[in-house]
Amino acid sequence: MGGVESDRVRKWVEQAVIGLGLCPFAGEHWQAGRVRLAVTKATTQQTLLSDLGIEIAALDEADPKRLETTLLIVPGMLLDFDDYNQFLDLTEALIQERGWEGRFQIASFHPDYQFAGTELDDPGNLTNRSPFPILHILRESSVSRALAGHPDPDQIPLANIARLKSLSAKRRAEIFGSRPQN
Repeated sequence: MGGVESDRVRKWVEQAVIGLGLCPFAGEHWQAGRVRLAVTKATTQQTLLSDLGIEIAALDEADPKRLETTLLIVPGMLLDFDDYNQFLDLTEALIQERGWEGRFQIASFHPDYQFAGTELDDPGNLTNRSPFPILHILRESSVSRALAGHPDPDQIPLANIARLKSLSAKRRAEIFGSRPQN
């Protein structure tokens, strides 16, 4: 399992995340082959937590020069955004229980991602929309280094939203594979 899912996520990373510059730090790691795409077959929360733990442990043991980050693709569950959001609490508990707090964090991406206080069709939501639910495992030390080296990290989300709003609805639909948004 994983061919189709990995291909769709790969295309999303290349066209949206890197292509639109939504993450100014992703390109270097992607081009160097230091981003792992892993697809879980999980259909229960317990199995998904186990798979997430395995992926974090593998990342913890890996040399960051060879493997920087992992995108755990979840095609078989958490399709409802509210369920996904609730599951994020369990990921935080797992990180704490395993002693990974301060070392790893989860960035969240979902096909129906919606920031609080926004309308469903707000183009700004696309910054965190992905083809499948994804648990993006990040090394906190790498995040800290990247943000420290950026001239104005607080402007990244605002610039992303402006970039997405500047695209035509048709172009947004082409990149994100969703219905055109206003």
